[in-house]
Amino acid sequence: MILDSLQNAAKYYGLHPNFKKAFDYVSNNDIANLAEGAFEIGEGLKLIVIVGEGNTKEEAVKGFECHDKNIDIQISIKGPETFAWKPREKCVNPNGEYSDERDVRFFHDAPDTFFQLQEKQFAILFPEDVHTAMIGEGLLKKIVIKVKI
Repeated sequence: MILDSLQNAAKYYGLHPNFKKAFDYVSNNDIANLAEGAFEIGEGLKLIVIVGEGNTKEEAVKGFECHDKNIDIQISIKGPETFAWKPREKCVNPNGEYSDERDVRFFHDAPDTFFQLQEKQFAILFPEDVHTAMIGEGLLKKIVIKVKI
């Protein structure tokens, strides 16, 4: 997992060939005014705009998840937004089977830690990062860029 501010995004371009394209899209578009929904923004790149009321930690951890085929770049637009996290190797209580169609695996495990993203900060979550988000109060807005591995 990586946490940082958008102004430092270039430091991470070398980690995946599509990271530069993903962050270029963010810097060249008015992300604060993107409509809710999912959009293809390039080969192997899908952008999802999420707007909703923040959840409690207890409610959010019901969606404690990780992915096998995608890396998430999650960017806070209107927050702050709290995330829960635990390394996948420590998760031992699966919640159902892996969904290949949705590229998601859920867990019943308790998070190891919580962290918060402020506006214009991001988290890069790799397949080994079990996570959940949208924890907070009031209206939250974020974008998630799915980077195909």
